[in-house]
Amino acid sequence: MTRTEKLLRITRRLIILTGIALFFVVGLFGLTLLREERFMVSWACFGCGLLGGFVSIQQRLRKFGDEELELLSQSWCQVLLIPVYGGIFALVLYIGFLSGVIEGSMFPSFSSHPFSEPVPTTADLKRFFSETYPSSGADVAKLLFWSFLAGFSERLVPQILDRTPGKEG
Repeated sequence: MTRTEKLLRITRRLIILTGIALFFVVGLFGLTLLREERFMVSWACFGCGLLGGFVSIQQRLRKFGDEELELLSQSWCQVLLIPVYGGIFALVLYIGFLSGVIEGSMFPSFSSHPFSEPVPTTADLKRFFSETYPSSGADVAKLLFWSFLAGFSERLVPQILDRTPGKEG
């Protein structure tokens, strides 16, 4: 198989997998939105990270060496792995935002209910995960933007976490 044929095969797989992933994420997102009447922020983050990963691999495809192209052209799993990592990195970044480890004017802020004192309850955790939302429309946009970037750039999340204040090192 020639290099061009490998690129075409991988591109077709990316298109198919992107469509399936979008259908799956939008379907789950829509189902939870309709049934629970709430916006599932974590699904939106994962979906944007997944899309960022698909765009990233497509952008870098022509720069891959022959070995990498051979592997990607032979395995559906290898093509899907990079975008799934992107979705996971987007969720890690989301947790960083929620925890306050990553904060500043460029990053989203969130509104949530206070926990019970002196010991948080299971109900507090359920409410935190189901009722914590970005504080404004601009914060939603920032969250989706950073989630896409987390998927697009494999090194973004580790670099941000390395530069967080209070890190020993």
